[in-house]
Amino acid sequence: MANRFDLSGRRVLITGAGRGLGSAFVAGALAAGAEVAALDIDAAALAALKQRLPAVHTAVVDVSDRHAFLAAAAAFGRLDCVINNAMLIRYDVIEAVDDAIIDRMLAIGIKGSIWGAQALLAQRDAHRPAAILNLASPTGERGFAGTAVYSAVKAAIGSLTRTLAAELGPRGIRVNALAPASIPTPGATAITPREEYERRSVRFPLRRIGHEDDATSAALFLLSDAASFISGEILHVDGGFSASA
Repeated sequence: MANRFDLSGRRVLITGAGRGLGSAFVAGALAAGAEVAALDIDAAALAALKQRLPAVHTAVVDVSDRHAFLAAAAAFGRLDCVINNAMLIRYDVIEAVDDAIIDRMLAIGIKGSIWGAQALLAQRDAHRPAAILNLASPTGERGFAGTAVYSAVKAAIGSLTRTLAAELGPRGIRVNALAPASIPTPGATAITPREEYERRSVRFPLRRIGHEDDATSAALFLLSDAASFISGEILHVDGGFSASA
C-alpha cells in the first residue's frame, strides 16, 4: 500500500479517527509514510488508537466546534491533507426525526467538513500540493427508507465536494469524496447486524461485502500524487452497487 500510494513527508489530519474507517485511514496513512493527526470526540477510542499506533498524534475534539477544530489543527502544525470522516450514523423513520437529531447530524457532517477545509487553508504551505477527502455515501444519491437525515447530509457533502473542488482548485488544492458502501464497521454494525450485510452482498455485482482495506486503499489513492489530476469526483467503493442499482 505504501509503495503504491506514497505519502512520505505529508501531514494528514483525519476526523472521526478513533474507530472504524477513521482508524483504518490512520493506519493506512501511517503505513504510507505520512505523519497523522487523529481527531475524535471519544477519548477512550483515541487512547486505544494511540496504544496500537504510537506514532499518531491525537486530540479529543468535537468537530462541530469550529474553534476547537481549528485549534487542534494549529497545534498539529502544517497540513497537506484532511480526511473529513466524522459522522453520526443515525437512521430513523421520518416521524421519529426531531430538532436534536437534525442539528447534531448537520453539525458533525456539514460543519465538520467545512471546518476541515478551513483548517487545511489555515495550516497549509501554499507551495505544496494539498488534498481534501470528504466521506460521501451512495445513500446521498438514491432513496433508502429510514435514512432521511443521513442521506440528506451525505448528499450535501457530495455537493460541497464539487463546490470546493471548483473554488480551491486554482489554489492547488484537490477535493474529492469517497462513497463506501456495505463495509461493516463497528458504528455501522451497531445499527445493522453483520448478518444483514452478508445477506445484502448478493445484490452487489462483486458478490461480497466491503472491507476497511477497500476504502483505505481508495482514500490513499485520492490523497496521493497518483491522483494529481483528479478533483471534484465521488469515488464509489461499493462493489458495483451504484452502477447496477
